[in-house]
Amino acid sequence: MIRKGLKPGFRIGLDRFAEQGVYRRAFPFRKSWVAITILLAMDVAFILPAVFTFRQVIESWARFDSLFDLVIALFLSAWLLGWSTAPIIMTSILLLMLFGREVIRVGPGAFEIFLGLPVLGVIARYDVAKMRNLRLEKPAARSRKSWRGPHFCFDYGANRVAFGSSVSDGELVELGGRIQSASGVTIRQGDALPEEMAANWDPVKDSDPSARVDEEPVAGPALTLASPSTVTLIIANLVPLAGTVFLGWNLSDVMVLYWAESAVIGFFNVCKMAVIGRWGVLLTGPFFIGHFGGFMAVHFLFIYTLFVKGLEGGESSAGNLDEVAQLFVNLWPALLALFLSHAFSFYRNFLGRNEYRGRTMRKQMSEPYSRIIFMHLVIIFGGGLSLFLGEPAPVLVIVIGLKIIFDVKAHLKEHDGRSRRKQESGSP
Repeated sequence: MIRKGLKPGFRIGLDRFAEQGVYRRAFPFRKSWVAITILLAMDVAFILPAVFTFRQVIESWARFDSLFDLVIALFLSAWLLGWSTAPIIMTSILLLMLFGREVIRVGPGAFEIFLGLPVLGVIARYDVAKMRNLRLEKPAARSRKSWRGPHFCFDYGANRVAFGSSVSDGELVELGGRIQSASGVTIRQGDALPEEMAANWDPVKDSDPSARVDEEPVAGPALTLASPSTVTLIIANLVPLAGTVFLGWNLSDVMVLYWAESAVIGFFNVCKMAVIGRWGVLLTGPFFIGHFGGFMAVHFLFIYTLFVKGLEGGESSAGNLDEVAQLFVNLWPALLALFLSHAFSFYRNFLGRNEYRGRTMRKQMSEPYSRIIFMHLVIIFGGGLSLFLGEPAPVLVIVIGLKIIFDVKAHLKEHDGRSRRKQESGSP
């Protein structure tokens, strides 16, 4: 759904009591006990596994002596974080259904609708002079607004705003008088003015991934090999090559480094989600961190067992934590270079070229996986070949070279606005 015209001001705030000269009225939500009972049962069904896992997480973090123990603790924590998103959402909805309300506050020239719990909620602020057609509506029995019963609504730009529930015709006359008295403005009747219908203010709605926008996601030409972010990426990828040639880095060092780069990609993906979804990232962010973190924890254990300790590592393959920490300490120059490369691309391309326009949270959450999975298939295949041949330096250099080629191609494709628009629209 693309909304047009006038846009109210939104903020999170407190439900303030009436001040002098301000009209305030609360509308408690109508309660559907059948819906509340069903939601409560579902919420309990999700909370019980979360409580059981929480106990396991506490026990896991209380005592661990090896990398294997740490991975188990991280995996359980990530699973709990992702799983908890559902009961948090359901509990929030349940609290709204039980205790939620709408409150209108009208002062000089301003009309506010508070939506939330008695203390905290979301506030939408409207200009009374631009509100139109205040009326009472009686929705059909099975319509989307049936839960409200008879309610008030008005037009604002191209949008219809509803508030209140279980009200009567007599209250409409009283409400109109109260608004006029408190604001000093009479709500007009009729159509919107042309300037009140101009411009889109809600270009992408996450619940509607098919929504399109008129703005181009990328401002400027597609990236090339000479683009600053591409050059930065190539330079950052040359650091492990220099480490292999001049510092004697081996296969395990390179594999751990590329695992850490995947973590960096995940970090900046959360930053991108925050730009796209803003406050919505408080719900989607933990879910992404949960399943991505679980994937990364198991992935590191696989890399450590296969490439660092080897399949014949014996009891020591469980992983001494001091040795694991030293792996990352030794790699800090390359880690810093890769982090700065991704940070520069995020600032230069995602923000600077307005690539966030037209993206949805759902697509952004899945974006890192295709790049990371294919990248690691390439390096694991090359790493297996290096192990088979006895880890000669030339083979390791080839593996790094292949990774650089793939990284650059993936980078150019990711930041090609035309290619991304075709993928999102489903066109060939």
